[in-house]
Amino acid sequence: MSLLALSLISIVPILTIMFFLVLLNWPASRAMPVALVVTAAIAMFVWGTDGNVVAGAAFNGVITALEVIFIVFGAVLLLNTVKESGAINTIRRGFIGISPDRRIQAIIIAWLFGSFIEGSAGFGTPAAIAAPLLVAIGFPAMAAVMVSLIIQSTPVSFGAIGTPIQIGVNTGLTDQPAVMSGIESIGMSYTDYLLHITSNVVLIHGIVGTLIPLFLVAMLTRFFGPNKSFREGLKVWKFALFAGFAFTIPYVLIGTFLGPEFPSLLGALVALLIVVPAAQKGLFIPDKDVFDFPPRNKWEEDWFGKLNHEPERPEGSQRSISMGMSWLPYILVAGLLVASRTIEPLTAALKAPALVFENTFGSGITTTSTPLYLPGFIFIVVSVLTFFLHKMNTQAYSMAWKNSFKTAVSAGIALIFAVPMIKIFLNTSLAADKVNAATDYLAGQNMPLILAESVSIIAGDFWPIVAPAVGALGAFIAGSNTFSNMMFSLFQFGAASNIGLDVQQSGIVVALQAVGGAAGNMICVHNVVAASATVGLIGKEGALIRRVLLPMTYYLLAAGFLGMAIIHGTFNVWLIVYAVIVIAFLARLISAKNSLPTVAAR
Repeated sequence: MSLLALSLISIVPILTIMFFLVLLNWPASRAMPVALVVTAAIAMFVWGTDGNVVAGAAFNGVITALEVIFIVFGAVLLLNTVKESGAINTIRRGFIGISPDRRIQAIIIAWLFGSFIEGSAGFGTPAAIAAPLLVAIGFPAMAAVMVSLIIQSTPVSFGAIGTPIQIGVNTGLTDQPAVMSGIESIGMSYTDYLLHITSNVVLIHGIVGTLIPLFLVAMLTRFFGPNKSFREGLKVWKFALFAGFAFTIPYVLIGTFLGPEFPSLLGALVALLIVVPAAQKGLFIPDKDVFDFPPRNKWEEDWFGKLNHEPERPEGSQRSISMGMSWLPYILVAGLLVASRTIEPLTAALKAPALVFENTFGSGITTTSTPLYLPGFIFIVVSVLTFFLHKMNTQAYSMAWKNSFKTAVSAGIALIFAVPMIKIFLNTSLAADKVNAATDYLAGQNMPLILAESVSIIAGDFWPIVAPAVGALGAFIAGSNTFSNMMFSLFQFGAASNIGLDVQQSGIVVALQAVGGAAGNMICVHNVVAASATVGLIGKEGALIRRVLLPMTYYLLAAGFLGMAIIHGTFNVWLIVYAVIVIAFLARLISAKNSLPTVAAR
């Protein structure tokens, strides 16, 4: 088969997901089984992948899905614990004390606190914590998940103490002859080259990501405000930009001078220490313009999750818990996550009880799970500690466990099909008899790599513009920036070399891959399903993906043209194009009021 034919076949699983999930608005629990069957059939009968490899990949996916369900369960259990103890009432009052404005609350919880959790844990954990916390203080479930997904961009490249760079990019490039010889030719060590990539990742993210809080509040008011207006969100543009810069400036400095471990973690911590006191004093917040959602009886049906339907307890019906004690569970989560990823003896101890399934079904695929190292275990430990710290009664705590199990099971139905589908897609291996003389170099390649190969040929010299989109594709498929970087970093380096870029410029293209892989987390099914499940928002994944397409598109286009500007000099036509893109997106937000279709209530 030709490259064109192979590429068209490769994109069928992705189109299947988009068709059923986004266009037909099927719930993921219905769409993903169809996508799984289609992907497995193409892998075996068209691609020529052995059946045992498909079975091994599917098994690997089931184990990964169970890990995600475990994380969802832990996150929801922690929320339900603080709800049953009464601490959530104190937290709610605390946020109203900072600002009653929902736009400000979203920026602080999703953008800043979410980025801090991303830096410490990664792998979708911020949405699992931020979304239910937002619901608990009065946000519609759909709004809470949407804003939690939008921030799954700038901090993601340095999530889990830099894993997407340290593991993802590093695994993709290390010991590769083409990379090593190129680095040696300019007298640079591999460590310095990885820092070169890191510095470009933080620079591009820092410039592009500063506007994400602005997109966040504009999307919030457009879809969930009484007036359905972008402009209502943009009224807090001063505070949004202030919060953006408060995070991205230390983020860029830390990534440039200290490396990939702590930009997101420390950048968000610094920003929280700056922005929260400023919000309490009303700095950069317009007077007499407090945004709130419509009365609950006017909410659209799609806005509700199961958590929204839980009756609110009168504050006087539960004993008072101090602000410090109420926040202590989340402080413990953040501290234990950081400790478990930075203190080597603790890391080794948590990883030691590993479940290893070697060469499942003779596929050559080994599946390993370390349940005690997963964030879900940390959540459960903190939940148990909270039972004692908050002096809860057994009946209330039992209710927290019961409700959390129900939520995790509802999430599992979609994930148990979605993740195996993704794993099969990644583990396809093109049979030799499926290629011709012109495409024999593609034998053994998986579907994502062949898709990327065809895109690179079409893009030619403009490859840096589309490089972030390839990274986003990898994240959409694999559910992880880390896996996207593993899969495509070497390919991006090679594509850059093929269009005549030097070794350092090729490193910038690899950085664009990492940036795009981070932005792709906004729409990857894995994250959308998991985040939705934490608030009981089941079956509305397609609507969420449609809503976050606008900020993701901005991110990919802005990153691509900014990358071209960096590669080709300081001030050039590409920098002008980048500026035009940013202005165009902002103009779209400022001028539009009701031009985007609202997802109909069902």
